[in-house]
Amino acid sequence: MYAMIYDENDPNKPMKQVISVHKSRAAAEKALEKRMKTLDKRVWECDARIVWTDKKVRVDDRINPKDFSIWRPSEKIPVGERFSDAD
Repeated sequence: MYAMIYDENDPNKPMKQVISVHKSRAAAEKALEKRMKTLDKRVWECDARIVWTDKKVRVDDRINPKDFSIWRPSEKIPVGERFSDAD
């Protein structure tokens, strides 16, 4: 499942709070857009990001970084999101 997590990018706070859960990346992206609009902030100012997890999580759960990844296994990563063209 996809989850939107609260992430302040603080290494002293490795556990991330789940803001919402979604069955598809499209639904998660829509939720992030709604959060941006509500907060009247850009994506990098919202302290939120979308991740993939096999773990069953609910809103307000805390999730460990080892239990999530940015992309779902076998998910096609858009070219602009890759770290290099060699990926």
